[in-house]
Amino acid sequence: MQLKTTSHLAEDRYFDPDPGQKKVALELYRSIATLPLVCPHGHVDPRLFAEDDFRFENPAALLIIPDHYIYRMLYSQGISLEDLGIPRQDGGEVESDPRRIWQMFAEHFNLFRGTPTGMWLADEMFGVLGVIEKLTGESAQAVYDQIEAKLQEPQFNPRRLYEQFNIEVLCTTDAATDTLEYHQAIRDSGWQGRILPTFRPDAVVNIDMLSWRQHIDALSDVSGITVRDYATFIQALESRRAFFKEMGATATDHAALSPYTAVLSSPEAEAILQRAFKGDATAQDAMRFTGHMLIEMARMSVEDGLVMQLHPGSYRNHNRVVFERFGLDKGADIPLPTEYTRNLQPLLARFGSEKRFDLILFTLDETTYGRELAPLAGHYPAVKLGPPWWFYDSLEGMRRYFDQVMETAGIYNTAGFNDDTRAFPSIPARHDLWRRAATNWLAGLVVRSIVDMDDALDMAHDLAYGLAKRAYHLD
Repeated sequence: MQLKTTSHLAEDRYFDPDPGQKKVALELYRSIATLPLVCPHGHVDPRLFAEDDFRFENPAALLIIPDHYIYRMLYSQGISLEDLGIPRQDGGEVESDPRRIWQMFAEHFNLFRGTPTGMWLADEMFGVLGVIEKLTGESAQAVYDQIEAKLQEPQFNPRRLYEQFNIEVLCTTDAATDTLEYHQAIRDSGWQGRILPTFRPDAVVNIDMLSWRQHIDALSDVSGITVRDYATFIQALESRRAFFKEMGATATDHAALSPYTAVLSSPEAEAILQRAFKGDATAQDAMRFTGHMLIEMARMSVEDGLVMQLHPGSYRNHNRVVFERFGLDKGADIPLPTEYTRNLQPLLARFGSEKRFDLILFTLDETTYGRELAPLAGHYPAVKLGPPWWFYDSLEGMRRYFDQVMETAGIYNTAGFNDDTRAFPSIPARHDLWRRAATNWLAGLVVRSIVDMDDALDMAHDLAYGLAKRAYHLD
């Protein structure tokens, strides 16, 4: 059988077809292509790095099962998550043969043509795994064998890959109740890789979260402070933030349905919290309490110096069947329209001009880029814009971001790039796509004489490396 090959990836891929712009883009890209990767926001499991001999089990466990970008596309075409080996909440039967999972993936690999996932996978297959055959149903098992052999090589454990990827720092996302045992194990091992935690309190702050009361009990246990009222709730959160900071954290991370913020009096916050303890809190209570706690988290960030990240606008677990069968974060989160100018005003009125406060905003509503977010970041000293996120972490999403944001905010009111992934081997591909999109945009400025080449070289370095380091206090 003659297999189709992809023997190389074009060095000038993703650049504008105009020869003049492409030439400049390539020169700019080459100037930053080998810079270290700064990964300030992501969801890679720190367990991967806790021991030097960790091994990925098989190609399916490496590429498919942890990556909802992959299986949400397959699910959209009628392939069951059981057939892809995604564990069920009830322990029910799912496909356990990784070769069969891989075969299913390969037979439907055409679904990813022209998508950012397809771009990442092409880069990952060739650049990380050394695969030159195109993945199809016919080549599936040969490619599986090649990747499986790669996984057995000593240099293909997570610590060695971290070093090969030239990662300077990688931040995980960790619940407020996490003991950070794997982070401690990394420290104790003496390995020099820089893996830092990030404080994520959603499960205890958003009172409408699933199993909120159990999370509060866990917060009491891990903090040593019995959470019985608003005062002890705040004390427990401040204690956990201090612990995360001791463990190297430089940032917090917050999700909310909307960017609504509001100031509650202590008696109002207490009354809502007590209703939540009794199971009587309303949807209005939840919205007001979360909005108040975002302001409280900003206040804590002023005091402890942790950068605050806020990413609203996702209707999470929209597919109730998938949620009930497989649990959280299974590719069924859908964007919602959001409004920032009025909703963030209470928070920014207090802290938007505070020199000790840093707020990084993300959105799933692109219509807000030019209308609200760029003007907010272009005015308030505390505000920076995060990169195109989630559904817009794509070549075209990045192009739209540069076009809509940069004229108003300038690049120095943005936070560079983060890969926001659970799929560790995809990190170099994601950063490379951003670097190519950024240098292509800069090349357009150069050929139109908006900036000169020296400025573009400086801007390319910052977009690839410097902005993220500064925004997240990772110097």
